[in-house]
Amino acid sequence: MERWKGRIISDPNICSGEPCIAGTRIPVWVILSHLAAGDDLETILENFPRLTKEDIKACLEYATYLAMEKAIPA
Repeated sequence: MERWKGRIISDPNICSGEPCIAGTRIPVWVILSHLAAGDDLETILENFPRLTKEDIKACLEYATYLAMEKAIPA
């Protein structure tokens, strides 16, 4: 389930630490917003030629990981 590790990085020197796809300056949220808007994989790959299908899947896996995190009650 954590195949996204290594593909998604967070570096304070790249996009102010926003989680990005490794080797790019493309934040994960940008890809997720394209998917949410209804863009298919082929359209995203055309718009971001440096990406692979595995990169897009890693964004979804990363989002799933974040959604599964448990909040600590106040």
